[in-house]
Amino acid sequence: MLTTTTSNPMQLETVLEHIFAIRRITRHDQHLLMSTLLSKEDLNEEERLQISRVFDALRRGLIKVVD
Repeated sequence: MLTTTTSNPMQLETVLEHIFAIRRITRHDQHLLMSTLLSKEDLNEEERLQISRVFDALRRGLIKVVD
């Protein structure tokens, strides 16, 4: 049986705020982020910018990946 995650903009915003607040991304955060993004049919421009900020912060070492 497949379960789907319903996504709303607030859920994505909450996950991203948490990641930036603690400056870390855990496996759980990654799972929440990916399931939220994959459950959406299309991303708007602001959501694309937020995701780019996460990748940029990871690349620059501003966010650490932890288990």
